[in-house]
Amino acid sequence: MLIDSHVHLDDPRYDSDRDAVFQRAHEAGIEAFITIGCDLSSSRAAVALAEQHPQVYATVGVHPHEVKHIESAWYDELKALAQHPKVVAYGEIGLDYHYDHSPRDIQRTRFREQIQIARDLHLPLVIHTREAQEDTITILREEETSQMEGVFHCFSGDAWLAKDALALGFFLSFSGVITFRNATMLREIIPTVPLDRMLIETDCPYLTPVPFRGKRNEPAFVAQVAETISTILGDARTFEDVARATTANTKRLFKIP
Repeated sequence: MLIDSHVHLDDPRYDSDRDAVFQRAHEAGIEAFITIGCDLSSSRAAVALAEQHPQVYATVGVHPHEVKHIESAWYDELKALAQHPKVVAYGEIGLDYHYDHSPRDIQRTRFREQIQIARDLHLPLVIHTREAQEDTITILREEETSQMEGVFHCFSGDAWLAKDALALGFFLSFSGVITFRNATMLREIIPTVPLDRMLIETDCPYLTPVPFRGKRNEPAFVAQVAETISTILGDARTFEDVARATTANTKRLFKIP
């Protein structure tokens, strides 16, 4: 059995067939999903989905794209949502300098604020970083997050970021990006990451893996990520090894029974 550690099942692209998506995932051997909060409304939706479906868990938080919209009451409501027993992490939070949808100084301030909230809530972190590696690691060090737990979701950084993230005690989560033709660097990094520090994800509906490119992504396709990792690791690790390890890692990090 597998766990898709990062999905966006509240996305409107699933509104017409969400139950069928769950069924296909079950048939593909996916036992659970973690659906992610990216702002206040999606955090509410994530918790609602977790309430409705036993295999769904949730996170709450504000994505760096959206932090410019944070209002004074948001954090109070996010803290209240986080009390739900099926909320397993705080995020996704971090820095994104690729699009700069929120000004960088605001991103950095809100990142620090949300790390502190997660610490107070005793929740692990789900980290988003894009073209902001140095600032991300600097803030995580200065906020002493090595005393916390968390994951760099959809890891797409270089060997330097992988080393520093692991040194801080974080997990690395790999997505369908590793199946892309131009992802040579990522495929070279995977053998350097201990299997007991890996998670897998789809980040659906985004980043559909090969051979399903062109289709909407969904949790059933996370099996392709596990298969690709096992192929990269060669004879040392089977698909079953990757499935068993990443499932155990996800349960350990997010305290899923």
